Amino acid sequence: MVNIRDLDPCASPLDYYGAELRRIREEAELKQGQLGSIVFCTGSLIGQIETARKVPTREFSERVDAALDTGGAFSRLVGLVLRSQLPAWFQAYAEMEARATYISSFQPQLVYGLLQTEAYARAVLGVRTEGDLDAKVEARMDRQRLLDRENPPLMWVVMSEAVLHQEIGGREVMRNQLAHLLAMQKREWVQVQILPFAAGAHVGLMGEFNLLRFEDDPDLVYTEDFVQGHMTANPQAVREGSLRYDHLQAASLSVEDSAALIARVMEERYGHQPEPDGRNVA
Repeated sequence: MVNIRDLDPCASPLDYYGAELRRIREEAELKQGQLGSIVFCTGSLIGQIETARKVPTREFSERVDAALDTGGAFSRLVGLVLRSQLPAWFQAYAEMEARATYISSFQPQLVYGLLQTEAYARAVLGVRTEGDLDAKVEARMDRQRLLDRENPPLMWVVMSEAVLHQEIGGREVMRNQLAHLLAMQKREWVQVQILPFAAGAHVGLMGEFNLLRFEDDPDLVYTEDFVQGHMTANPQAVREGSLRYDHLQAASLSVEDSAALIARVMEERYGHQPEPDGRNVA
C-alpha cells in the first residue's frame, strides 16, 4: 500500500491531486469517512484517491469542490489528471485536438473517439488494456467536452460502412451508439458521412487518419499504427492527407443519405427482434 506521507505531489497530476485533496480535507478538519459521506462515496475511495491508487472522475471533483469550497480547483485539475491517463504517445495529439478549430477524421473500423458512447468506448478499450479501465474510459469521455464548448470545433467524420456492422459490445451497445451518431448529427458543427461498401477500392485502404486545422498554427495530419500515433505538420504530408480526405468525401454518401443508412442498420441489425416464443428482445 502507498504510504500517504511519502506521496510525491510532483510525480504526476494524479499524485498532485491526491496530495491536494488530503491537504485541503485536513485543513477542513474532516476525516476521510466524513468527506465521503458529504460527496456520496466511501471513505475508502477518498483514501484511494489521496494515495493516487484511484483516478478521480469529473463528477467526484465537482462534488469535492462544493464540499470543500475550493472555488473549482479540483474541477480544473481533474482535466490534467484524466489526460495523463491517455497513452503517453496520444497525449500530445489530445492537446492539439482540444485546440483545433476544424477536425476531419476518416475511420475505417471504429466510431471516432469524440463520437463514442461510454458503453462503446468501454468495449473498445476493454479488449486489451493495462491499468484502470474505468479511468481510461473516463479520460476518453472527458475528451468529448470540447464538443460542448461555446465555440466547438467544426467536425467532419467519414466512416466506412463496416463501422456500422462491426458489432462492438453487443447489439444494445451498438443500437445506442448508432442512435448517438444520429443525435450528434443534429448539431450543425458535426457532420458524418458513410463510405459505402459499394465504393469498392478507395484511397483510405491504408487506414485511419485525422486532419486538424487551427486559426494561427499550421495544419496537422495524424495517423496511428498498432504501436503508437504519428503527428506531423509537414506540408507534403498535410497536402496528401487533405487530397485523400477530399476523395473519401466525394466517394461517400451525402450527409442525409448517410443518416438514413445509419438509421436503417440500427433498426434492421440492432433493433428489437422477437424470439421464437414471440417475446421481444433488444
